Amino acid sequence: MEWKNYNFEFEGIDKYLERIAEKKTQLDALRPFPIAALKNIKENLTLEWTFNSNSIEGNTLTLQETKMVIEEGFTIKGKSLREHFEAVNHHDAIEYVESLVSSNYKLSDTDILTIHGLVLQKIEKEFAGRYRNAGVRISGANFVPPNALKVDAYMTDLIDWLNDESISINSIVKAAIFHHRFVWIHPFFDGNGRTVRLVYNLYLMKLGFPPAIILKNDRKKYYDALNKANNGDYSKLVLLVLQALERSMDIYLSNLNNTYEDYQPISSIVSEPDVPYGQEYVSLLARQGKIDAFKEGKNWYTSKDALNDYVKKRDRNRVTKAKN
Repeated sequence: MEWKNYNFEFEGIDKYLERIAEKKTQLDALRPFPIAALKNIKENLTLEWTFNSNSIEGNTLTLQETKMVIEEGFTIKGKSLREHFEAVNHHDAIEYVESLVSSNYKLSDTDILTIHGLVLQKIEKEFAGRYRNAGVRISGANFVPPNALKVDAYMTDLIDWLNDESISINSIVKAAIFHHRFVWIHPFFDGNGRTVRLVYNLYLMKLGFPPAIILKNDRKKYYDALNKANNGDYSKLVLLVLQALERSMDIYLSNLNNTYEDYQPISSIVSEPDVPYGQEYVSLLARQGKIDAFKEGKNWYTSKDALNDYVKKRDRNRVTKAKN
């Protein structure tokens, strides 16, 4: 597979990127962030990041249990020792990632190995922080990772590609492609998913974005998107990353200036008599990125203003087509 030949376009991507760029401008205008507000946001996102990333890989700790393990050192009855260590390890890895963040940071294989070492510390010490030296197969995937002898060269190539600022591609799209390519190389025996979700966010954070947290509830969509990317189609993965990133940006903005207090569950919005669409259609618009919306748990949230903006744009397009 020639991985540098890729398709990431989907309907509405330009609008999505434009909206995220606008929110990035809003976020930058609020810097420096109030220390108390920033501490609260980061604590909550760090907890969510650990819970969701571990849950995607099969960890059964709930969000509240993850919080108790990390913050209180509690032992949760009925949960394995490994699951407890996974929570603590991932939290430590996030702290290390945050220590690296700076605008001039360049990714290195040393940092990737260190992050992986933290992810697997106290769990699989013999593999922690080391590239694999034998072949692996991934259950449910539509590909076989490359020969172990090629891992080092492939990783060097991928790191150089990510650090190359002359490549003309949107940075968020670039992060999503890196994410897939890392998974395809599968450089470690275990911990690849957790590690790549830390590393690609390190890249986004160095650019001034918050972490794009893939949610546990999107696990199936996430794996389906990775499988599509194996065939060169990155559209689903890019959409998922954009949705995850916008959600985190909305969390920052809502906590810093309360601009998102008008956002409601889609089920509430469509129940109002002046809304011309049903819940299924508005949910589709949200999933496709055609309206400003974010996901909390299993529910999508949007605002009347976001829906009205879509209606106005749709009407303008219809008038333009009629004239032509």
